[in-house]
Amino acid sequence: MTAHSTPVWLISGCSTGFGRELAQQTIARGFKVVVTARHTDAIADLVDGHDNALAVALDVTQQASIDQAVKAALDAFGTIDVLVNNAGYGYQSSVEEGVESEIRAQFDANVFGLFALTRAVLPVMRKARSGHVINITSVAGLIGFASSGYYSASKHAVEGWSDALALEAGPLGIHVTCVEPGPFRTDWAGRSLHQTPSTLPEYAETAAARMKATAENSGTQKGDPARAASAMIAITEEDHPPRHLVMGAWGHEAVISKLKERLAEVEAWKQTSVGTDFPE
Repeated sequence: MTAHSTPVWLISGCSTGFGRELAQQTIARGFKVVVTARHTDAIADLVDGHDNALAVALDVTQQASIDQAVKAALDAFGTIDVLVNNAGYGYQSSVEEGVESEIRAQFDANVFGLFALTRAVLPVMRKARSGHVINITSVAGLIGFASSGYYSASKHAVEGWSDALALEAGPLGIHVTCVEPGPFRTDWAGRSLHQTPSTLPEYAETAAARMKATAENSGTQKGDPARAASAMIAITEEDHPPRHLVMGAWGHEAVISKLKERLAEVEAWKQTSVGTDFPE
Protein backbone atom coordinates (compact mmCIF):
# COMPACT_ATOMS: atom_id res chain seq x y z
CA MET A 1 0.00 0.00 0.00
CA THR A 2 1.37 3.42 -0.89
CA ALA A 3 2.16 5.88 1.86
CA HIS A 4 -0.17 8.63 0.64
CA SER A 5 -3.90 8.73 0.01
CA THR A 6 -3.08 10.61 -3.19
CA PRO A 7 -0.04 8.67 -4.40
CA VAL A 8 2.52 9.96 -6.85
CA TRP A 9 3.13 7.71 -9.86
CA LEU A 10 6.00 7.84 -12.34
CA ILE A 11 5.25 5.79 -15.45
CA SER A 12 7.72 5.22 -18.27
CA GLY A 13 6.65 4.61 -21.86
CA CYS A 14 3.23 6.28 -21.88
CA SER A 15 2.85 7.05 -25.57
CA THR A 16 1.13 3.73 -26.35
CA GLY A 17 -0.12 0.46 -24.89
CA PHE A 18 -0.16 -0.34 -21.20
CA GLY A 19 1.64 2.87 -20.27
CA ARG A 20 -0.92 5.07 -21.96
CA GLU A 21 -3.87 3.19 -20.48
CA LEU A 22 -2.34 3.25 -17.02
CA ALA A 23 -1.66 6.98 -17.30
CA GLN A 24 -5.25 7.68 -18.28
CA GLN A 25 -6.69 5.69 -15.39
CA THR A 26 -4.37 7.00 -12.67
CA ILE A 27 -4.95 10.60 -13.77
CA ALA A 28 -8.72 10.02 -13.81
CA ARG A 29 -8.56 8.70 -10.25
CA GLY A 30 -6.95 11.92 -9.09
CA PHE A 31 -3.50 10.50 -8.44
CA LYS A 32 -0.49 12.69 -9.07
CA VAL A 33 1.07 11.25 -12.20
CA VAL A 34 4.32 11.91 -14.03
CA VAL A 35 3.63 10.76 -17.58
CA THR A 36 6.71 10.12 -19.68
CA ALA A 37 7.75 9.33 -23.23
CA ARG A 38 10.77 10.08 -25.36
CA HIS A 39 8.83 12.94 -26.96
CA THR A 40 6.27 14.89 -24.94
CA ASP A 41 4.13 15.69 -27.97
CA ALA A 42 3.07 12.02 -27.90
CA ILE A 43 1.64 12.40 -24.37
CA ALA A 44 0.55 16.04 -24.24
CA ASP A 45 -3.11 15.07 -24.63
CA LEU A 46 -2.94 12.87 -21.53
CA VAL A 47 -2.10 15.75 -19.21
CA ASP A 48 -4.04 18.52 -20.95
CA GLY A 49 -6.44 20.11 -18.45
CA HIS A 50 -5.19 18.05 -15.49
CA ASP A 51 -3.29 19.83 -12.72
CA ASN A 52 -2.47 16.46 -11.14
CA ALA A 53 -0.42 15.31 -14.13
CA LEU A 54 2.92 16.30 -15.61
CA ALA A 55 4.32 15.33 -19.02
CA VAL A 56 8.08 14.81 -19.00
CA ALA A 57 10.49 13.70 -21.72
CA LEU A 58 12.26 10.48 -20.77
CA ASP A 59 14.64 8.28 -22.71
CA VAL A 60 15.55 5.44 -20.35
CA THR A 61 18.71 4.71 -22.32
CA GLN A 62 20.15 8.13 -21.38
CA GLN A 63 21.21 8.74 -17.77
CA ALA A 64 20.89 12.52 -18.08
CA SER A 65 17.29 12.12 -19.28
CA ILE A 66 16.53 9.83 -16.33
CA ASP A 67 18.02 12.27 -13.84
CA GLN A 68 16.06 15.17 -15.33
CA ALA A 69 12.77 13.24 -15.27
CA VAL A 70 13.16 12.18 -11.63
CA LYS A 71 14.08 15.73 -10.66
CA ALA A 72 11.00 17.07 -12.47
CA ALA A 73 8.81 14.59 -10.60
CA LEU A 74 10.24 15.59 -7.24
CA ASP A 75 10.07 19.30 -8.03
CA ALA A 76 6.40 18.98 -9.00
CA PHE A 77 5.09 16.51 -6.41
CA GLY A 78 7.77 16.08 -3.75
CA THR A 79 8.02 12.30 -3.84
CA ILE A 80 7.47 9.15 -5.91
CA ASP A 81 5.30 6.40 -4.43
CA VAL A 82 4.87 4.11 -7.44
CA LEU A 83 7.36 3.56 -10.25
CA VAL A 84 6.09 1.69 -13.30
CA ASN A 85 8.88 0.50 -15.58
CA ASN A 86 6.93 0.08 -18.80
CA ALA A 87 9.28 1.51 -21.45
CA GLY A 88 10.71 -1.07 -23.80
CA TYR A 89 9.95 -2.98 -26.96
CA GLY A 90 10.01 -6.39 -28.58
CA TYR A 91 12.49 -7.95 -30.95
CA GLN A 92 11.92 -11.14 -32.90
CA SER A 93 14.43 -13.24 -34.80
CA SER A 94 15.77 -16.73 -34.65
CA VAL A 95 18.62 -16.95 -32.17
CA GLU A 96 21.09 -17.72 -34.96
CA GLU A 97 19.98 -14.80 -37.13
CA GLY A 98 19.80 -12.17 -34.41
CA VAL A 99 21.48 -8.87 -35.30
CA GLU A 100 24.00 -7.69 -32.72
CA SER A 101 23.02 -4.02 -32.90
CA GLU A 102 19.32 -4.88 -32.50
CA ILE A 103 20.02 -7.17 -29.55
CA ARG A 104 22.12 -4.61 -27.71
CA ALA A 105 19.66 -1.77 -28.37
CA GLN A 106 16.83 -3.85 -26.94
CA PHE A 107 18.81 -4.68 -23.81
CA ASP A 108 19.67 -0.98 -23.40
CA ALA A 109 15.95 -0.16 -23.27
CA ASN A 110 14.39 -3.24 -21.68
CA VAL A 111 17.09 -4.05 -19.15
CA PHE A 112 19.75 -1.43 -18.53
CA GLY A 113 17.33 1.48 -18.87
CA LEU A 114 14.93 -0.14 -16.41
CA PHE A 115 17.80 -0.75 -13.99
CA ALA A 116 18.99 2.84 -14.25
CA LEU A 117 15.57 4.42 -13.75
CA THR A 118 14.90 2.26 -10.72
CA ARG A 119 18.27 3.15 -9.20
CA ALA A 120 17.39 6.83 -9.62
CA VAL A 121 14.05 6.41 -7.80
CA LEU A 122 15.12 4.03 -5.02
CA PRO A 123 16.74 6.71 -2.82
CA VAL A 124 13.39 8.51 -2.64
CA MET A 125 11.53 5.34 -1.64
CA ARG A 126 14.28 4.25 0.75
CA LYS A 127 14.12 7.53 2.66
CA ALA A 128 10.32 7.32 2.79
CA ARG A 129 10.46 3.65 3.85
CA SER A 130 7.66 2.94 1.39
CA GLY A 131 6.99 2.56 -2.30
CA HIS A 132 6.11 0.10 -5.04
CA VAL A 133 8.20 -0.77 -8.10
CA ILE A 134 6.17 -2.39 -10.88
CA ASN A 135 8.17 -3.91 -13.73
CA ILE A 136 6.24 -4.75 -16.88
CA THR A 137 7.93 -7.91 -18.09
CA SER A 138 6.06 -10.60 -20.03
CA VAL A 139 5.02 -14.22 -19.98
CA ALA A 140 8.22 -14.43 -22.06
CA GLY A 141 10.08 -13.50 -18.88
CA LEU A 142 9.07 -16.89 -17.49
CA ILE A 143 8.93 -18.94 -20.69
CA GLY A 144 11.15 -18.87 -23.78
CA PHE A 145 9.38 -18.81 -27.15
CA ALA A 146 10.72 -19.51 -30.63
CA SER A 147 11.60 -16.21 -32.38
CA SER A 148 11.70 -14.37 -29.03
CA GLY A 149 15.00 -15.62 -27.64
CA TYR A 150 16.51 -12.17 -27.15
CA TYR A 151 13.27 -10.54 -26.01
CA SER A 152 12.73 -13.41 -23.56
CA ALA A 153 16.30 -13.02 -22.34
CA SER A 154 15.73 -9.33 -21.62
CA LYS A 155 12.59 -10.09 -19.63
CA HIS A 156 14.20 -13.04 -17.81
CA ALA A 157 16.97 -10.63 -16.77
CA VAL A 158 14.44 -8.25 -15.25
CA GLU A 159 12.71 -11.11 -13.44
CA GLY A 160 15.93 -12.31 -11.79
CA TRP A 161 16.99 -8.78 -10.91
CA SER A 162 13.54 -8.14 -9.40
CA ASP A 163 13.97 -11.17 -7.12
CA ALA A 164 17.13 -9.58 -5.73
CA LEU A 165 15.53 -6.13 -5.47
CA ALA A 166 12.57 -7.56 -3.54
CA LEU A 167 14.92 -9.13 -0.98
CA GLU A 168 16.90 -5.93 -0.55
CA ALA A 169 14.09 -3.40 -0.67
CA GLY A 170 11.35 -5.41 1.01
CA PRO A 171 12.71 -4.82 4.55
CA LEU A 172 12.65 -1.09 3.75
CA GLY A 173 8.92 -1.12 3.01
CA ILE A 174 9.31 -1.16 -0.77
CA HIS A 175 7.22 -3.66 -2.73
CA VAL A 176 8.33 -5.16 -6.05
CA THR A 177 5.94 -6.69 -8.58
CA CYS A 178 6.63 -8.10 -12.02
CA VAL A 179 3.58 -7.89 -14.25
CA GLU A 180 3.72 -10.61 -16.89
CA PRO A 181 1.21 -10.08 -19.71
CA GLY A 182 0.37 -12.69 -22.27
CA PRO A 183 -1.19 -11.56 -25.57
CA PHE A 184 -3.02 -8.23 -25.14
CA ARG A 185 -4.83 -6.07 -27.65
CA THR A 186 -2.34 -3.21 -27.76
CA ASP A 187 -0.43 -1.87 -30.76
CA TRP A 188 2.70 -3.70 -29.57
CA ALA A 189 3.12 -5.68 -32.78
CA GLY A 190 2.57 -2.63 -34.96
CA ARG A 191 4.64 0.01 -33.17
CA SER A 192 6.76 -1.68 -30.50
CA LEU A 193 8.12 -4.73 -32.27
CA HIS A 194 11.29 -5.03 -34.34
CA GLN A 195 11.90 -8.12 -36.44
CA THR A 196 14.77 -9.71 -38.31
CA PRO A 197 12.99 -12.11 -40.68
CA SER A 198 14.23 -15.68 -40.64
CA THR A 199 15.44 -16.79 -44.05
CA LEU A 200 16.94 -20.14 -43.09
CA PRO A 201 14.64 -23.02 -44.08
CA GLU A 202 15.59 -24.94 -40.94
CA TYR A 203 13.64 -22.38 -38.84
CA ALA A 204 10.57 -22.16 -41.08
CA GLU A 205 8.37 -24.13 -38.69
CA THR A 206 9.65 -22.49 -35.49
CA ALA A 207 10.92 -18.91 -35.48
CA ALA A 208 9.52 -17.90 -38.86
CA ALA A 209 6.13 -19.46 -38.18
CA ARG A 210 5.79 -17.66 -34.86
CA MET A 211 6.78 -14.29 -36.35
CA LYS A 212 4.12 -14.75 -38.99
CA ALA A 213 1.51 -15.67 -36.38
CA THR A 214 2.41 -12.60 -34.29
CA ALA A 215 1.64 -10.30 -37.20
CA GLU A 216 -1.55 -12.12 -38.21
CA ASN A 217 -3.02 -12.21 -34.69
CA SER A 218 -2.40 -8.57 -33.86
CA GLY A 219 -5.68 -6.88 -32.94
CA THR A 220 -7.48 -10.09 -32.00
CA GLN A 221 -5.78 -10.87 -28.69
CA LYS A 222 -8.05 -11.67 -25.73
CA GLY A 223 -6.26 -9.42 -23.25
CA ASP A 224 -7.93 -6.08 -22.42
CA PRO A 225 -5.38 -3.31 -21.66
CA ALA A 226 -7.95 -1.30 -19.67
CA ARG A 227 -8.63 -4.20 -17.32
CA ALA A 228 -4.91 -4.84 -17.01
CA ALA A 229 -4.31 -1.24 -15.97
CA SER A 230 -7.09 -1.45 -13.38
CA ALA A 231 -5.50 -4.60 -11.97
CA MET A 232 -2.12 -2.89 -11.67
CA ILE A 233 -3.66 0.01 -9.79
CA ALA A 234 -5.49 -2.38 -7.48
CA ILE A 235 -2.35 -4.21 -6.36
CA THR A 236 -0.74 -0.94 -5.21
CA GLU A 237 -3.62 -0.60 -2.73
CA GLU A 238 -2.90 -3.98 -1.14
CA ASP A 239 -0.86 -4.39 2.04
CA HIS A 240 0.72 -7.53 0.56
CA PRO A 241 0.84 -7.14 -3.23
CA PRO A 242 1.97 -10.07 -5.38
CA ARG A 243 5.57 -10.52 -6.40
CA HIS A 244 4.28 -11.86 -9.74
CA LEU A 245 1.07 -10.92 -11.54
CA VAL A 246 0.46 -12.88 -14.74
CA MET A 247 -2.03 -11.15 -17.03
CA GLY A 248 -4.59 -12.92 -19.20
CA ALA A 249 -6.04 -16.43 -19.22
CA TRP A 250 -3.67 -17.68 -21.93
CA GLY A 251 -0.65 -16.38 -20.08
CA HIS A 252 -1.81 -17.79 -16.76
CA GLU A 253 -2.29 -21.27 -18.21
CA ALA A 254 1.03 -21.16 -20.07
CA VAL A 255 2.97 -20.15 -16.96
CA ILE A 256 1.31 -22.75 -14.73
CA SER A 257 2.02 -25.47 -17.30
CA LYS A 258 5.66 -24.41 -17.66
CA LEU A 259 6.27 -24.30 -13.91
CA LYS A 260 4.75 -27.75 -13.42
CA GLU A 261 6.88 -29.12 -16.26
CA ARG A 262 10.02 -27.56 -14.79
CA LEU A 263 9.32 -28.81 -11.28
CA ALA A 264 8.70 -32.33 -12.56
CA GLU A 265 12.01 -32.32 -14.42
CA VAL A 266 13.97 -31.01 -11.43
CA GLU A 267 12.42 -33.65 -9.19
CA ALA A 268 13.06 -36.43 -11.74
CA TRP A 269 16.77 -35.59 -11.73
CA LYS A 270 17.05 -35.18 -7.95
CA GLN A 271 19.50 -38.04 -7.41
CA THR A 272 21.86 -36.70 -10.06
CA SER A 273 21.59 -33.21 -8.57
CA VAL A 274 22.29 -34.15 -4.94
CA GLY A 275 24.95 -36.62 -6.06
CA THR A 276 27.22 -33.74 -7.10
CA ASP A 277 27.87 -32.75 -3.45
CA PHE A 278 30.95 -33.95 -1.58
CA PRO A 279 30.21 -37.26 0.19
CA GLU A 280 29.24 -37.00 3.86
